[in-house]
Amino acid sequence: MRAFEAVGQNLSFTGGASALSVSQSAMSRHVGGLEELLGKQLFIRDASRLTLTAAGEELLPVVSKCLDRLEQTMNSIRDDEMTGRSLRLHVPPSLLQQLFLPMLRDFRAEHPDIRLDVSSAHVTGLPPTDFDMAIAYDRPNVDDRVTDLLWMVRVAPLCSAETAKASEGKSLEQFLGSQELLHLKLDGEPRDLLWLAYLRQCGLAVSTQGGLAFDTTIAAAQYAMTANGVFLGDVDMFAQEIADGRLVMPYEAIIEDGYGYYLKLHADDLADPAISMIRSWLISRFGALRPEPRLDAQG
Repeated sequence: MRAFEAVGQNLSFTGGASALSVSQSAMSRHVGGLEELLGKQLFIRDASRLTLTAAGEELLPVVSKCLDRLEQTMNSIRDDEMTGRSLRLHVPPSLLQQLFLPMLRDFRAEHPDIRLDVSSAHVTGLPPTDFDMAIAYDRPNVDDRVTDLLWMVRVAPLCSAETAKASEGKSLEQFLGSQELLHLKLDGEPRDLLWLAYLRQCGLAVSTQGGLAFDTTIAAAQYAMTANGVFLGDVDMFAQEIADGRLVMPYEAIIEDGYGYYLKLHADDLADPAISMIRSWLISRFGALRPEPRLDAQG
């Protein structure tokens, strides 16, 4: 299994052998033995490259996860850390900074025996690294994971108080047309995707060319608060900044753009009491934070 994982991760018998410090011929024998046991070919071998078969693609993430969990458990036993393994949770940066850190403090107070490793990266959808649970910023989608909506995004143009002065006497379309639009980059999407969707839904004709682009909404917000520019911000996530006057919403033009924060985990992991408990806790806490519908909201 370890040989198969090493070769699969490197897509190379040479690379896999180097990773495990064994000979290439030994790696080949181990993988061949596994293929014989399964009665399935796991790799397609040709002169130029090595690729996984459908069976190999299905098996690799399961093997990696099981070996990783086995190693963590053995390390805990060896080090007399019998409280169990660390659970890996991914949280997008803006959600982490704006809402999740206070929740994490409360969780630690309520469940000091649960060990969490929290990571954060500016990705749309699921991170490329393995995890036990992940909160993903994405549109609704169906895959093989258990998915729970935690937070639906409601956006409006936000800016500093100084920038908002330029809105006086102007329509929303005129205001946006005279300002630098700050973009949030989404993986694999045009840099102005979110502004285009917003303008289309509001029936506005404004150029989205140019303007700074950021990897995270929190970075766009910090720039807008200290400089020029208008960004599409979640009015509920940035409610405190709006209440304090650090951010201003010049127009009541709030929409749901289809994006939200979804909790993702593997169905078989629900058998783990710690993961099941954390899932229920997160659903409950985000549900308590969910704002009541606003009568003046558009969209």
